[in-house]
Amino acid sequence: MHDTQLKDAQLKDAVAAELDATRRRTLALLEPLGDDDLRRQHSALMSPLVWDLAHVGNYEDIWLLRGLGHEGVGARYDHMYDAFRHPRPDRPRLPLLGPDDARAYIASVRGRALDVLDRVDLDPGVPLLSRGFVYGMVVQHEHQHVETMLATLQLKAGPVDVGPVEAPPAGAVVAPAEVLVGGGPFVMGTDTEPWAYDNERPAHEVHVDPFLIDTAPVTNHAFLEFIDAGGYHDARWWSDDGWRWCREARLEHPEFWRREGASSWSVLRFGRRAALDLDEPVQHVCWYEADAYARWRGRRLPSEAEWEKAASWDPERDRKRRYPWGDDAPEPSRANLGRRQFGPAPVGAYPGGASAYGCVQLVGDVWEWTASDFTAYPGFESFPYREYSEVFLGPDYKVLRGGSWATDPIATRNTFRNWDYPIRRQIFAGFRTARDAV
Repeated sequence: MHDTQLKDAQLKDAVAAELDATRRRTLALLEPLGDDDLRRQHSALMSPLVWDLAHVGNYEDIWLLRGLGHEGVGARYDHMYDAFRHPRPDRPRLPLLGPDDARAYIASVRGRALDVLDRVDLDPGVPLLSRGFVYGMVVQHEHQHVETMLATLQLKAGPVDVGPVEAPPAGAVVAPAEVLVGGGPFVMGTDTEPWAYDNERPAHEVHVDPFLIDTAPVTNHAFLEFIDAGGYHDARWWSDDGWRWCREARLEHPEFWRREGASSWSVLRFGRRAALDLDEPVQHVCWYEADAYARWRGRRLPSEAEWEKAASWDPERDRKRRYPWGDDAPEPSRANLGRRQFGPAPVGAYPGGASAYGCVQLVGDVWEWTASDFTAYPGFESFPYREYSEVFLGPDYKVLRGGSWATDPIATRNTFRNWDYPIRRQIFAGFRTARDAV
């Protein structure tokens, strides 16, 4: 076998393994739930879980069958599982496939998709197939929906069976600190990451002024100081839009927190109350809350460029890293990913995941809000469809970076960009702060 054929066969084996692992994790998450819980809309913010289940199969049907010129399985379902035609609040009224039919549909799609994979040429001259891009897109899409389904389960009334949960690794708690990131140019985005989305491309040089950034995400303990100082009742710390939202939504504390007596708090996690761990990164705060906290501290949220430089740039070697710690793939000793712990780990638990500048837990634990709007990079080209990124570009959405404890390792990297409305709190989001170097 020629080297090119060998590489093609190895890539196909890797793709098939990723498709299988992803699907097993999807089905395992939903397996403990009864049909009623799968059909029910647990929050108007989210879809019925059975919609997400069939949607990932329909997406695979569109891209791994019909998108590659083969006969599909369920074109008649395209309209029903089109996220742009049917907003989440409207989806329960659709004639959705039931749980058994949804499982049968996605299994049928997968069987045909694997047959196509055996025969397809992963031609580097065809952008959709080059280095298995379309398969990576489908794998990441399903993992992203698993994280969305986890957010739905967090909103579900009553306890959720999450299965075995790992304890976080032992690690010294990191005292609040900051590090200096020198000014100058660095390469933002990527041209080399094979499964990067269009919004991560192209790689381009960006200049940032010197800045200081927190070595770790803001903890529950630090955020409690903001609450105790009356931060939710003082308009000085909020943007005009943020203050309006704070008043309208009657915000008093992060989502899922509850005061227990005069000096302690609990947090609701998948239907069970537990004492608030003060050393964990704060989670379930919206962008407006993060921005207000930063203002109260006399700081600000880092820009997206600042975050990526702190995470990816190696100043000694004058090169970019794929992950904060280097180019090696994530492993359990470096980052809290893949829902192993079903929550953030205490700050300081992953010293082996530090960036070249000494920032820890940039990847995993909580998505981190940045100051930046979701905008296109210079030279951006929509690929392979406008609805993934292009239709969201603009000032309505704020960028999040890094991935959370619920994010699969294959769907995170230093260049990965997430985005959401600044009012969203159900996502597994926190933040760290920065300031100008003066």
